[in-house]
Amino acid sequence: MNDELRYLAARAATGGLSRRAFLGRAAALGVTTIAAGTMLSDAARAAEPKKGGSLTMGLGGGNSTDTLDPALAASQVPFVYLMTAGDRLTDVGPKNEIVMNLAEEVSSDKEAKTWTFKIRKGVKFHNGKDLTPDDVHKTMLRHSDKDSKSGALGIMKGIESMKVDGDNFVVTLHSPNADLPFLMADYHLIIQPNGGMDKPDAGIFTGPYKIDNFEPGVRITFSKNKDYWNEKVGHYDNIVMLVINDATARNAALQSGQVQMVNSVDPKTANLLKRVAKNVDVTAASGRGFYCFNMFCDTKPFENNDLRMALKLAIDREELVKKILAGYGSVGNDMPVNKAYPLFPTDIPQRSYDPDKAKHHFKKSGHDGPITLLTADGAFAGAVDAAQLFQQSAAKAGITIDVKRQPNDGYWTDVWNKKPFSASYWGGRPTQDQMYSTAYISSADWNDTRFKDPKFDKIIVEARGELDKSKREQLYHEAGMMMRDQGGLINPMFNQFVNAHDKSKVAGWFEYPNQDLMNGLAGVLCWQA
Repeated sequence: MNDELRYLAARAATGGLSRRAFLGRAAALGVTTIAAGTMLSDAARAAEPKKGGSLTMGLGGGNSTDTLDPALAASQVPFVYLMTAGDRLTDVGPKNEIVMNLAEEVSSDKEAKTWTFKIRKGVKFHNGKDLTPDDVHKTMLRHSDKDSKSGALGIMKGIESMKVDGDNFVVTLHSPNADLPFLMADYHLIIQPNGGMDKPDAGIFTGPYKIDNFEPGVRITFSKNKDYWNEKVGHYDNIVMLVINDATARNAALQSGQVQMVNSVDPKTANLLKRVAKNVDVTAASGRGFYCFNMFCDTKPFENNDLRMALKLAIDREELVKKILAGYGSVGNDMPVNKAYPLFPTDIPQRSYDPDKAKHHFKKSGHDGPITLLTADGAFAGAVDAAQLFQQSAAKAGITIDVKRQPNDGYWTDVWNKKPFSASYWGGRPTQDQMYSTAYISSADWNDTRFKDPKFDKIIVEARGELDKSKREQLYHEAGMMMRDQGGLINPMFNQFVNAHDKSKVAGWFEYPNQDLMNGLAGVLCWQA
């Protein structure tokens, strides 16, 4: 009982649980209000950030081809080191609320078509240069250039014009979009001096930590940015990120004390890790991330929708959630969104495993012979096992899937978004519009299923500018149905973000479900216990 209450008190002290909820649980356990209040006060004192010390993180999802150019970030390790070192105009908080970052104020006209971002003064880049609205403007211009190959290109295509107006950065959109402040929180849109036009991979940002040494696929080291504008974050003096792509090796490094925090804990070993490592706290946050298989809709044999439908019906979603996620997740419905998103269309029928229907569509497609599926351990936790389970369930429908395991190193540059059928994952985005705009509209540079449909594009554009909630819900229903029944995404499961840290060494952890490792900010928000 005391252990449970101590845990709940810690959550309440760090904002993860309301005071009322804590006192209610304490009363249910027979603890007096005075005793519970004392426990809460003790937890609040313990939750005061301690300055100094160092943190070593063991991270999966890194490659020797990783870069410091935010435009090209495409996997877990680049996401985390860029969020640690860089700032965006806005951020999305743990309750899906907009948090001001380099923009200290955001406003729009009545149509939500022209937006004004007041740029914070007194901010310095890591090289000592003062941040100006022109740096913001140049950053956005670079990400708007198709040659930049930016993961935010789909977002930038919605912008008609941009300009600097005194202390403000002003954006005019092609059509109204009430979600623009959420879009500006995209982790690719980290502000760089002169927009990164000179050297996009220089690693010079404005964030709470400076990058001291960058060995892609091996190690990244940071030191505290003593000139950082926000004194409430960035408590460690130093942070080290070690790339450890093997899940078993990450767990071992955490248990031995080599690292104090790891990401992507294999759900199948999470409960075992809880039992055998007394100082380890395994955390699971439900969010928008999903593990998937991508088919190129413009490439044989996947240009045939009957074949795509056959493969969607030939995967046993419940089995994958049970065996790959060990219950740390939920079934997907071949759409990139779930109930974590506002305006999620809950009335779309859930697709389930149906080998007979899969066999019917496979025969109708006219395809004959095996289908090659590329996967790797680094695609997502359990990706190779998931591909093999897919292979087995598809075989019952008469479909032969040839699973080819690829090296982890280079998977995100040589396989993902390059090969016509491969395993992948997405961490999700704060809004449906951003998720669809980043990866599924025709113009998206990261359209990793090559799904291109003018009608779908029109629906997404219309939805982003629709201020009537019921009409917007209907548009997202239509978009979801199109994606589910015509797209190239096989989305069998939404994962939870399962992380672990040594609670005797790390304090300040709270549930922040937007992305992995507290939205990539674990090193920025936590401190030495």
